[in-house]
Amino acid sequence: MVNTKNFVDVKANFDSVSLLDEIKAKGRSWKDLSAQYGVENPEPPWKVTLETTCDLLAGDSCYRDHNEIDANDYSLAALDRRNEEDELSASLYKDVPYPENQLLSLAHSMIQRGHFDENELKSCMASIKERLLDEDSPDESNTTFLFEKS
Repeated sequence: MVNTKNFVDVKANFDSVSLLDEIKAKGRSWKDLSAQYGVENPEPPWKVTLETTCDLLAGDSCYRDHNEIDANDYSLAALDRRNEEDELSASLYKDVPYPENQLLSLAHSMIQRGHFDENELKSCMASIKERLLDEDSPDESNTTFLFEKS
């Protein structure tokens, strides 16, 4: 559910978000997962979706001069998102490796702007976990590796 409030009036809020704190504490990095499963690609499979989401939120602010941008036209202008990402990656998510810290920073910014809330994100994550369980195995322990550190 997208909040209809004026996104421009929302300033970065660097207070912690409990769900993202939980992910930070329990989550596994792509570096760990790829090494464990012998995957040689250094980029996680979700990285292209992350970059695309950033571009879509930014609209044409990616290639326009920042002085020409009417912030009311964008959900999250490219420069604003990047500045927030830098600040969040250096503070709340400083112990999280790249690109996972970029993913958590984007989720943080989107929650703060009302694009979705923690419950909606948690529900989406549960749905993905359920799909993986259905596809891989009825045994939940086989997919716990994706969601929690061992």
